[in-house]
Amino acid sequence: MSKEFFEAVKMIEQEKNIPADYLYEKIAAAIVVAAKHDFGGKDIVHCDIDPEKQKVKVYATKNVVEEIEDPDTDLTLEQAQQIKKSAKVGGTVDIPIKTKNLGRVVAQTAKHVIRQGIKEAERSQMYKEFQSKNQELLTARVVKIDPITGNATLEIGKNEAVLPRAEQVPGEVLKEDSLIKIFVVDVKESGKGPKIMISRTHPGLVRRLFETEVPEIYDGTIEIKSVSREAGSRTKIAVYSREADVDPVGSCIGPRGQRVSAIVDALGGEKIDIVQYSEDPAQFIAAALAPSEVLGVEILDEDVKSCRVTVPDGQLSLAIGNKGQNVRLAAKLTGWKIDIKPESGFYTGQSEE
Repeated sequence: MSKEFFEAVKMIEQEKNIPADYLYEKIAAAIVVAAKHDFGGKDIVHCDIDPEKQKVKVYATKNVVEEIEDPDTDLTLEQAQQIKKSAKVGGTVDIPIKTKNLGRVVAQTAKHVIRQGIKEAERSQMYKEFQSKNQELLTARVVKIDPITGNATLEIGKNEAVLPRAEQVPGEVLKEDSLIKIFVVDVKESGKGPKIMISRTHPGLVRRLFETEVPEIYDGTIEIKSVSREAGSRTKIAVYSREADVDPVGSCIGPRGQRVSAIVDALGGEKIDIVQYSEDPAQFIAAALAPSEVLGVEILDEDVKSCRVTVPDGQLSLAIGNKGQNVRLAAKLTGWKIDIKPESGFYTGQSEE
């Protein structure tokens, strides 16, 4: 092998960030596969690559015997001693194979296996990289958008991943070359390489954005208890402070609303209700129904977590929300089935589990 061969491998290592040892292993395997055809396909061919000396040694190891049974694997003592004078019956002899004699077919086979090796290494590297970022918030650049499916191809570092249309925020228009925040939902291995599931609609995206923008959440002073979300429209997030002198809601809003505004902008204008969590279910449920005023919360069944909430007559629509959204998000946030009734009497038009 020429000096250019080793330089090419080094270049691949630098550009693709694939270990040279891995490439040499694949190249050696390709050479062995091609060369052993001249020996009846027997597993007697070996290949040693020494990048420091820039040498490639290919050889076939044959058995020294008194009488040849298999010409592909055996040598007589006389034949063996022509190669190695100290050869003895019962031993082995390495027969050098010149790489230039392997021919064009060998070269093509080696190239194919090398390409496959590079693909496998890239897939493995991609899997490891994304696995370490599972359930994390990442910044991605929009490379292109499929005009038929609406799926967006994103560039994340040196890798690419597809953001399905179903995981994009409804009504949001992504533009090529723009930067967006995405959430890594899961990373799985498959026969075609790693399957990266990313989303802009997952509640985890909101959770990670708050961790990024609110130092008190990042350092653990404030805990996010739960998140309920209807992407592109509204999110409710329940927060709790481990320190009595730290206001969890105010901290999330930030000075002049800067913290929550940054999150709203990252979500394309999605409305966010920040709710103070309470161990008292009634207090938590009442807070979760914001911005509606709540007059009372009656716990109906603690086992199945059902309750009835009374609100002022004039705030019934606000408590229920557009198409039931407010009570629906409150139910998801708290984990309680919520029946809403006006102060003047029972109202059976809306409940939410």
